Amino acid sequence: MTEAAPYLQVSGMSKTFGGLKALNDCSFAIDSGKIICLVGPNGAGKTTVFNAVTGFLRLDEGTMTFRGRSLNGSRPPQVVKVGIARTFQNLRLFEDLTALENVASAVPRQFGGEPFVALFRPLHTARGQARTRERAREILTDVGLAAHANTYVRQLSYGEQKLLCIARVLATGAELLLLDEPTSGLSGDALEKVIALLHRLRSEGRSQLVVEHNTRVVQQIADEVLFLHQGHLLAQGSVASIMADPHLAEIYFGGAL
Repeated sequence: MTEAAPYLQVSGMSKTFGGLKALNDCSFAIDSGKIICLVGPNGAGKTTVFNAVTGFLRLDEGTMTFRGRSLNGSRPPQVVKVGIARTFQNLRLFEDLTALENVASAVPRQFGGEPFVALFRPLHTARGQARTRERAREILTDVGLAAHANTYVRQLSYGEQKLLCIARVLATGAELLLLDEPTSGLSGDALEKVIALLHRLRSEGRSQLVVEHNTRVVQQIADEVLFLHQGHLLAQGSVASIMADPHLAEIYFGGAL
């Protein structure tokens, strides 16, 4: 019997910017249906991993596969089509559009984008746009932003904008979500809402690779932890095993995790 291909696997990832080696023979594999936290000190290469997997960056060396399909050389739209979508540290929302319009813009198979279709099949285009808006409303409801569908992004709180970022990646239909610091800058109720959403998405079968710096959040959400240092994977394992390793604690904080 042929062994099933790993869900997401990266092998020998290397990337140099000038004289800086951002990724150095970085290799790991993750399973589906879990929340995997990618941790490590600043400059460890976490966001560079995201950029490489999602097609925003070309590797110098290494291979990447998703469900056995190579990601090497893929552009970001192609990566989304195979089932991987990401958020960014700096949000990258359209501030002069509403929450609904932001989510609708990420829904695939948009209607009316081709001028000849819009001109010669206006009813078809209108129905398609209505379906897109309805799908966007459903997603906003799922993340708890239904009441803000017609609110402009610049009028949303920071916590609501964080939820909207997750709503946008859900709109793509991707099954693997790469979330870059989804809880950064949050506290109290806003933090709890994001954590609860990540748990619910996992229960619904959405796999998540999450860059996270808050060790308390890692303890609450992670099924497994990948520890990166100087662009290389130092350790992979359960939250408890990673937190209990004094060598990793010294690297991460200069003291106990």
